[in-house]
Amino acid sequence: MTDRFAVKAVPKLAASLHSFVRLDLPMSYQVLARKWRPHDFESMVGQEHVVAALKHALDENRLHHAYLFTGTRGVGKTTLSRILAKCLNCVGEDGKGGVTSHPCGKCEACRAIDEGRFVDYIEIDAASNRSVEEMTQLLERAMYAPSNARYKVYMIDEVHMLTTHAFNAMLKTLEEPPEYGVIILMTSSLEALLPTIQSRCVLLNMRPVRDELVQKYLMEQLQVPDYRAKLCTAFARGNIGQAKLLASSEDFDRVREEAVTLLKYINEMEITELAAAVRKITEYQLDMTDYLDIISVWYRDVLMFKAMNDANHLIFREEIQYIKRVADRSSYEGLEKILDALEKAKARLRANVSFELTMELLFLTIQENT
Repeated sequence: MTDRFAVKAVPKLAASLHSFVRLDLPMSYQVLARKWRPHDFESMVGQEHVVAALKHALDENRLHHAYLFTGTRGVGKTTLSRILAKCLNCVGEDGKGGVTSHPCGKCEACRAIDEGRFVDYIEIDAASNRSVEEMTQLLERAMYAPSNARYKVYMIDEVHMLTTHAFNAMLKTLEEPPEYGVIILMTSSLEALLPTIQSRCVLLNMRPVRDELVQKYLMEQLQVPDYRAKLCTAFARGNIGQAKLLASSEDFDRVREEAVTLLKYINEMEITELAAAVRKITEYQLDMTDYLDIISVWYRDVLMFKAMNDANHLIFREEIQYIKRVADRSSYEGLEKILDALEKAKARLRANVSFELTMELLFLTIQENT
């Protein structure tokens, strides 16, 4: 019985961890992104296949008029868009350079794009500029020659959120693009994008970055300590932007510490103490599902240790004595019920069920099964 549930439960928990990446990064991420955003292809973390494709197109003068970058928020789509815009418009430090895969970063065009003031590089968020009128105005501007650049570059983020009429307005430009224009479309939901749009673009799928690269980047470039880097990497699930955000978030540290303390002593708490803990959670300045992610990682560690009796791969390995204690007194069946309860809690929150009720039900399930 034990072995059967071990085989069944481990992959189930591993699969549940794939939902960790936040698709709605907070406003503070924008500040961090500007501070740590790579400025050339060589400083990109991961995405080697996309970088290679773009560099080849630039070096061989085989540019396409439209590119489609896919991937979750924070994976590096905007960064690549800005690097490509610099490659197309860099003139070199001597002012005599041409299109290149190695932008100088020092000419006026490169600096203006980095600083967000280059008039011929336009970024549009389709989530808030999705109507046919707004798209028509944008595309009409695209037909005019650049004011002071080699190429006019338009980046449209979350393009799948445009209305059908706005998509139709875009199709004509994609079919008959101006020779000096490059359109970069970006989406976190490729399946929601019309096939007629996809077929007119070069599709570049940005994959989650390998954990070892994310952790190495946090430790070497941001000087994040080993343990913290590993923890942030585990939560980021290959999303380099999310990893940067977590590494610099004081709220995340505080919430993590309080959540771990609660999980260590949850079996000793009365219902009134659980209710008080739930009220405290609502004070945190973060997405409430982040709190559920912390709980998921904790029970991922419990299950991993119970199945393998090895602390080397634990995220919360500094809490090994508590992890071992919970693993020893919990059954695989009980841990599976906790995992199910975590998924139900996330679904309830998405359905706008009361947060307090959702968390109280979850904590009671944890108490009953550990």
